[in-house]
Amino acid sequence: MRAVEPQVHLIARPELDYDEVAAYLQDVGGESWLERVDRGDLDDAQNLAEFAGRICYRSWKPGLNPNVTKVRTDQDAYLKNILASAHGSVLEHVSFTFVLHNVSRVVTHELVRHRAGVAVSQESLRFVRLDDIPFWFPEWAKEDEELMSRATGLMKEIEEFQHWMADHFGLDEEGVPFHEKKEKTSFMRRFAPEGLATGLVWTANVRTLRHVIENRTAPGAEEEIRLLFGRIGELMAKEAPSLFGDYTVENGAWVPGWRKV
Repeated sequence: MRAVEPQVHLIARPELDYDEVAAYLQDVGGESWLERVDRGDLDDAQNLAEFAGRICYRSWKPGLNPNVTKVRTDQDAYLKNILASAHGSVLEHVSFTFVLHNVSRVVTHELVRHRAGVAVSQESLRFVRLDDIPFWFPEWAKEDEELMSRATGLMKEIEEFQHWMADHFGLDEEGVPFHEKKEKTSFMRRFAPEGLATGLVWTANVRTLRHVIENRTAPGAEEEIRLLFGRIGELMAKEAPSLFGDYTVENGAWVPGWRKV
């Protein structure tokens, strides 16, 4: 058995093609918008959200839309107004991709309930054979000596049974076809605990991220998933502060200033 800690790696974020953005804006008369936005790597997400919002009203500058006589030029104020007005559809254009590493299947079984606006690619134990049992223990469990002794003993027995089955099925013998390995490995995973740590790539748009961070850090949420999405919340508050800066953290719960965006 191997004790592990849930980890989050932000591996992909939006990237704008500013030449193409400029070509569009030149055609509609909104070139001045590009002159006032930052173009650093960490600004593309917020720029994309603002771009998507402004196209709805042609609010690149006053006068392009006769109904618009005043526009917000400060991006933070503009995006906060998007949140406050619950204009969440524009946030669906902005997606981030994470590697969720050493998270249990308890977490992944709950995470799949959030389907709108996400993409998931998870390690498959139909193909990946277990040779150890990575496992996360909360701090309160680590303090219980008898519990830890019994739990680690049980995990070692499960590991030994996994190794016994692999030997019993002869999976490492020369010439065993892959389809047979797959079939036996799929059977062997049935004896793995639900707390087994695994990995997945998880992509979500900002509208979904805001909902899941709130939902899965709430006091009634499962302990490990609270820990995980607390860390995701911290990442996103630094990554896109105008889109995630309205949260307050109360005893680990991320409470947004604006809900149902």
